[in-house]
Amino acid sequence: MRWLFLTLLLLNRPALAAEPVDLALVLVTDVSRSIDDSEYDLEKRGTAAALSDATVLAAISRGAIGKIAVAYLEFAGPYEIRTVVPFTLVSNAVTANDFGTRLVEAPRSFYGRTSISAGIDAAVELLGKADLEPQRRVIDVCGDGTNNAGREITAARDDALRQGITINGLTIINDHPVSYTFAHVAPQGGLAEWYRNNVTGGPGGFVLEVHDFQTFGTAMTRKLISEIAGLSPPTRFAVAWPDAVQGRR
Repeated sequence: MRWLFLTLLLLNRPALAAEPVDLALVLVTDVSRSIDDSEYDLEKRGTAAALSDATVLAAISRGAIGKIAVAYLEFAGPYEIRTVVPFTLVSNAVTANDFGTRLVEAPRSFYGRTSISAGIDAAVELLGKADLEPQRRVIDVCGDGTNNAGREITAARDDALRQGITINGLTIINDHPVSYTFAHVAPQGGLAEWYRNNVTGGPGGFVLEVHDFQTFGTAMTRKLISEIAGLSPPTRFAVAWPDAVQGRR
């Protein structure tokens, strides 16, 4: 009889409400073999530093709710996808530093090919399963090359956009590519333009460029502020950050 009472109690218990946040953001990062271990380390440390930057935290605090949810996902080939840090609520320096510590301490996931489409698909699934009530949903793709494995990138992009998700991009430009990777990292028109045509989209979607892994953190900081505020960044950063970061709609 007791088990029946407990069962009825559980069945009649009201469901827990989803967590309201200003933004649900999935950081989708390329860890394919074209990115060496030192560059990979700069990616992670730059992301961790950007999230705990005072200007980023100020942007979070100015939101209607005052907190965001962030997850970090690494991808290489179509079956090489890993959620390194699951959705974490970030509202202050403590929570931002906790996220950053877990990210920096995590081992590298893969060294395969580059399936941006698989990374986007995994991010969409992550957003769909999250117990969150976000004002906006954004997928943030960071990579140094085109989609060369898995399903068509435009199909993955379009599926995400149909669900009201915005996709932004941060392209890492290789200014001196070797011959056998040239078409992958330096497609006709440039990698940033390829991202604009094939990867990014949705309300306020944008692409930034970074030409130096040492300035990756600066670009990520600017991008996070834009995403948190729900605004597109200025069309050019060349005046403010010479030779470091450029972007346009």
